[in-house]
Amino acid sequence: MASKALITGVTGQDGSYLAELLLSRGYEVHGLIRKASTFNTDRINDLFIDPHDPEARFFLHYGDLADSTQLIHLIYNLRPDEIYHLGAQSHVRVSFDIPEYTGDITGLGTVRILEAVRRSGVRTRFYQASSSEMFGDAPPPQCEATPFRPRSPYAAAKVYAYWTAVNYRHGFGMFASNGIMFNHESPRRGETFVTRKITRGIADIMAGRARHLYLGNLEARRDWGYAPEYVEAMWLMLQQDEPGEYVVGTGESHSVQEFLEEAFGYVGLDWREHARIDKRYFRPTEVEALQADASKARRKLGWEPKVTFKELVRIMVDADLEAAGIAPVKTGEGLAEPATGGASVPLRARSELAG
Repeated sequence: MASKALITGVTGQDGSYLAELLLSRGYEVHGLIRKASTFNTDRINDLFIDPHDPEARFFLHYGDLADSTQLIHLIYNLRPDEIYHLGAQSHVRVSFDIPEYTGDITGLGTVRILEAVRRSGVRTRFYQASSSEMFGDAPPPQCEATPFRPRSPYAAAKVYAYWTAVNYRHGFGMFASNGIMFNHESPRRGETFVTRKITRGIADIMAGRARHLYLGNLEARRDWGYAPEYVEAMWLMLQQDEPGEYVVGTGESHSVQEFLEEAFGYVGLDWREHARIDKRYFRPTEVEALQADASKARRKLGWEPKVTFKELVRIMVDADLEAAGIAPVKTGEGLAEPATGGASVPLRARSELAG
């Protein structure tokens, strides 16, 4: 029989790529989604077919990480071979505004999933989506042995979830692994995260819908990789003989300003003419520099990043240009001129800054 996987956060960037990967490997995939008054399944629409179809292998279930009863019911009935827990309130800057909710969903949500596994008696392999934000202001490069020094409610909640997974592994014999993922991006990245704010901002400027892009701290440095490669590392972690912790990243660090320079330069624009600083997008406590030492993942998982920083930026810019009805840039050819006009107003995705 096909292996069965449950993905929380299936409608997000990572969830959608992971669902695609697992389906390509012959899995039956189940996703947990929240009921909303509007459709929130854009990233997975292409995967969904009528569940009455005998060929269907992708199924969605309503639920919430705040509802332990439904989680126990779902896991007991599905009895998945693997659980990928990606769901969370994952926006770092927003976590300062809603710290209690962040702790409940990002931290206690993990407890509820693990308790659902324990109480249902299901034998499964569990993946906890941990974050490089847990390292906080610990000096780079950061590896599995680097102490956690969280600098946001989000990071603190992730640390809680990380140690909960470790505790359930040691205390109850569960196969629970932590993937400490450094920043990973793609055209499916949420529109309020800084990389998508930049690439969507460029598309709006080129289309004449805006003239300026509003950002926060340009000096923050991050290790940015390509999301489809990172979900493969998640899968590899659950194929090992023993559970454990793995840092996943490229080993390179770039500032937000470098991302700006690369993205705007790609379309022939000077970022300094369009980028504006707005202090409301600064975090109360900043994480200045993150850079992965992913030696263990390379050694034990055989995982290597392939898409470079420059390629990642260009993939994202081209995707947002195309979405805006502008032909993607062809390197070496003349670049399209931005449309004239456009009010100096915030973009729809400018509401927050995340690392």
